Parts: sequence; C-alpha cells; structure tokens
Amino acid sequence: MQPAESNGLPLDTNILTHYGDQVELEHAHTVGNQHGKLRLLAFRNKANMGSFRDALADAANNGGIPDVARVRKETIKYGFGINAEQNVTADIGAFARASWSDGGSESYAFAEIERSMSVGAVVKGRAWGRNDDTVGLAFVRNGLSKSHQDYLVAVGHGAFIGDGGLNYRPEAILEAYYNVSLTKNTWMTLDIQRITNPAYNADRGPVTVGSVRLHAEL
Repeated sequence: MQPAESNGLPLDTNILTHYGDQVELEHAHTVGNQHGKLRLLAFRNKANMGSFRDALADAANNGGIPDVARVRKETIKYGFGINAEQNVTADIGAFARASWSDGGSESYAFAEIERSMSVGAVVKGRAWGRNDDTVGLAFVRNGLSKSHQDYLVAVGHGAFIGDGGLNYRPEAILEAYYNVSLTKNTWMTLDIQRITNPAYNADRGPVTVGSVRLHAEL
C-alpha cells in the first residue's frame, strides 16, 4: 500500500489503483571460502503524485512558488538498486550499495533521495578480546534529480527539505559506530556522523551528529 498523501501515516487502501511493486533477486556465493551476497532490486510505485516539472510550469503560468500538491495526478515512479555484501575474513565484512530512481515526481514515501552510493565495513572485536563487540565505518553520498534540484532552487518545498532556495551540492555522510556488549543480552551503541551539505545545500553545515542507543533482549 501507498500513503494516502506524500509521506503521510494513513494508507491508501485502494490497492488495485495505487500500489508499490518490488522485485529483488539474490545470489549467494563464496570467495576464498568467505560468504557473500549480491542483490538486485527494481521497484515501481503508482500513486497520486505531483511532478516537479509540472509544478514549475504551474508557478510560471499562475504565479507563486512551485508546489507539487497543486499538480498531483496519477503517476508512476520507478527505480533500481544493487547491493553487495562480502565477508573478507571471519571477523570482517564489507558492503557496497548504489540506487537510482527516475526522480521526476515528489518523494511519496521515505527520504528525498534519488541517487545514492554507499560503502562500509564492520569488524568484530575478537582481535582486542571483545568477541561480542563490533565497530563499523560507512560513507554515503546522496543526490537529487535535475528536476528536483530545479524545484528546490525555485523555492519549492518537499516532505522534508526546502530552504527557500538551494545552492545544490550532493550530500555526503561519514558515519562510525562502536557496538559494545554490556551483558549477555544487552548492547550499547555509540554513533557519530559527519554530514557535509545537509539537505543538499552547500550553504549549510557541515554538521556533526552523535547518538547513543541501548538494546536489550529478554
């Protein structure tokens, strides 16, 4: 099911008209006796969405700032993704991901991202005598389609972003975490992120975000 409105909580129950399709293919393999997986993803969403180009044309013809809510119609959004995971040793794993969507219409569910690439690695703590601990490092680079960029430059707003103008740059995030085992069933994660060009705006940031998470199982 799709949301009834862009990134809203209520769902559109007319699933024969508005829906999301996903297809994922997964291939498991071994390289040097180390396990790995490759996944290919394709998706198609059909909903009542506003086009960025239509919103720009509407503002040019009728005045005001572009607003996708004024030009919503039956629209299909589609995209693709690829994900690779590989154990390097018994204690080290690495991943790489990339995704792309057509980016012609508003982000109807989840974040406003149309281009993304990420790489990272996770290391278990066996080497320093902490078998149940893990440390991770990842880098992500996100981008927007040209029509989405033009919409935000023209002072349009999306579900999450919109600065009243946009000095566009791709968004980059470097993240590191340490997951420490406190007891047999309790873990605490310390996480830090360094975000460059947050919300794709070179006039903002960089921003440093720290967090702590506690996880317990009964």
